[in-house]
Amino acid sequence: MPISILPPAPAPQISYSSHDDHTPLDSDLEFTSKSIVTPGENITDDPQWMRGHGTFTPSISTSYSQSTKISATLAGTLLRTNKLLSVKPLRARYTPEIGDLVVGRIVEVHPKRWKVDISAPLLAQLPLSSINLPGGILRKRTTTDELAIRTFFAEGDLLVAEVQAVHGDGAAGLHTRSLKYGKLRNGAFLKVAGHGGGGGGGGGVVRSRRQVWTVQTGNGGGEVDVVLGVNGYIWIAKHTASHATSQVSVTRLEESVSSSIYSSQNDEIAPETRREIARLGGCVMALVEGGVRVDEEMVMRAYDASLEIDAEEMDRDREGEGEGEGRDYLGGEKGRRVVEMALTGAHSASDRMVVEQS
Repeated sequence: MPISILPPAPAPQISYSSHDDHTPLDSDLEFTSKSIVTPGENITDDPQWMRGHGTFTPSISTSYSQSTKISATLAGTLLRTNKLLSVKPLRARYTPEIGDLVVGRIVEVHPKRWKVDISAPLLAQLPLSSINLPGGILRKRTTTDELAIRTFFAEGDLLVAEVQAVHGDGAAGLHTRSLKYGKLRNGAFLKVAGHGGGGGGGGGVVRSRRQVWTVQTGNGGGEVDVVLGVNGYIWIAKHTASHATSQVSVTRLEESVSSSIYSSQNDEIAPETRREIARLGGCVMALVEGGVRVDEEMVMRAYDASLEIDAEEMDRDREGEGEGEGRDYLGGEKGRRVVEMALTGAHSASDRMVVEQS
């Protein structure tokens, strides 16, 4: 019996119906990407799209057909990368990456390591071998060091460290083997959204060129150090003179480490310095409430704007038109004005840069 080869039959056209009138997918996604999707909300029925993080395909009762519906598993904004759909959550935990500068708090002390809260899904680990010993001694850690482990860091201590490794389960490994890392004191702690933790409003700490810098404050406040942890933990403290390393060779920097770096005793802080620390903290909170990124540039612009507003209020007080109280508060309408002035300065600087390049 002869065998005849026939061309394949065209695939049948399958129509995907919904309760509402179906609109083109591009316009539908364009509208959805500007709003917030909620858990269980249907994103699309078109089979050309692939599901990513924050989405799922609901199960159907029939076994011979496959569902093409993509729904959201969490509340957030819809992101479209080529043919991949994902949902960025409004609030999320910090995802550690190697090289990130983070501020953490000791929550557990073990014989050979500390457990540190860095606002991640899992507690980070700081091994005893990853810190500098007092006096810069380079040797293997012994049982004597394990018994005296609480003299370095105890429960509740704050520290600044760097992410050295990320383990398979997602836990981060930290180290403080540098003169710019270690225990924190003489300051105030703030907690805001970190990188990847503010998908909705956009306000929070972002990765930038510098995460630590010193501010020459006004009103006689002196120098103040600002540490922006990528994880959203911020430390603002009185500037302490660092160890003199100009006369120390590069290979012997650790010898300048003294036992004072693990001291938990705060120094005397002048009222003027306390006021400027609070002002910087208020500027950071105003930026977060305004949905603006928190980095060195925006913090300094907000701080300069707050000083300008403070000078205007002092002039009104001298003329008898001001209230004379609550000048240091940077919330509400005053905070919104600080953010507007900071954004105006940032836009003016970018416009000047474009003109210079052209």
